[in-house]
Amino acid sequence: MRSPLFPLTRRTFLGRTAAAGAVMISAQALCGQDAPGAGDRLSIGVIGCGDRASALMGELQQQSATHNARITALCDVWQVNLKRAADRVKKWWGVEPRTFTRFSELLALPDIDAVIIATPDFGHCPILVAALEAGKDAYVEKPMAMDLEEANQALDLARSESRVVQVGTQRRSDGLYRAIAARLQSGVLGAISRVTIENNFNEPRWARDYSNCNAADVDWEAYLLNRDKRPFDPRLLRRWQLYKMCTNGMSGLWMSHFSDVVNMLLGTTYPASAVAMGGTYVWKEDREHNDTFHALLDYPQGFLMSWAMGLGNSAGMAFTVHGTKGTCDINTALLTPKGGAKSDLKEETIAAGPGESHMGNWLACLRSRQIPNADIQYGHQHAAATIMAAAALETGLRHKYDVDKRQIVAG
Repeated sequence: MRSPLFPLTRRTFLGRTAAAGAVMISAQALCGQDAPGAGDRLSIGVIGCGDRASALMGELQQQSATHNARITALCDVWQVNLKRAADRVKKWWGVEPRTFTRFSELLALPDIDAVIIATPDFGHCPILVAALEAGKDAYVEKPMAMDLEEANQALDLARSESRVVQVGTQRRSDGLYRAIAARLQSGVLGAISRVTIENNFNEPRWARDYSNCNAADVDWEAYLLNRDKRPFDPRLLRRWQLYKMCTNGMSGLWMSHFSDVVNMLLGTTYPASAVAMGGTYVWKEDREHNDTFHALLDYPQGFLMSWAMGLGNSAGMAFTVHGTKGTCDINTALLTPKGGAKSDLKEETIAAGPGESHMGNWLACLRSRQIPNADIQYGHQHAAATIMAAAALETGLRHKYDVDKRQIVAG
């Protein structure tokens, strides 16, 4: 019989997942690698220098003095991004970074300790695998993978090579989410049967200008990576969120954060199955992904996660966890007996606990060889969930995750 909240500690999780066929290690440290000394400067490369990378570079610069780290090399297929990023690096540290349009050339640099991967989604896992094979640690943006076999390969490589991999699901470093997780895992809500989450935006956030994106400034062959060859199309570079070549849509772009948060809050790992529906109801421009999406994920611990997103309404985010003793509104950190069968739960606002910079946590772990807050095992979990939901939407079929075989099957 499961406990009221099905508590699963980190140590218990590692043991169970190892028994299920994933490559796992001690929760304390990554062995077999010499940590850089405190006086050794960490040399960081950035692969993908667009909008998201710009924010990550800024966070690294803020943490650079504390952790004695610098960005020394950059890679981007578009010269506009590459030059802008190089100008920032020179302004911060007074030295021109080395620049490339091919990530393999950056990974071949012997002095690079670790890389930040912030390309469009389809590049995340292939470049992560290449970085691990090159002996580099990595910070990889979410979703970690669009293909489960690639996610399996990355996890196995990270473990076999004792590499530090931080995934960009930054709520795992947020003090408020940590505090909510501790409170919920105390069993305060009783038996949890349902988690409901939705995101709503009513603006074309993806509509980047591409009038200045010229073929002469783009290493198009490098951009296509492992995709089929096709003529240069600036929309695939600047508005890549709309196209199936580049991303699996709302599932990977947004649900990756929230499937990860559910695991963080409730101590779970992989959903057992997923169904999904969606449509294009508002934005009729040249897009291949829906503007409205709804997925239902069933967890083996005995609850249903409902995640929905729409681009035709600006109501924002709603996030609630429902138990037999009450409800927790994650947005407000308010715990209330509303909806519970018993009156012993008192209303409270959960106070934020200690948090830290997600980038700073990664930089610290590069030296200590400790497992970072959003370790690759968590990236593998959200990859399985989002890939399964995207496949369910694409096929109209329920998809299941086999934790022993690390496979997704329809049926």
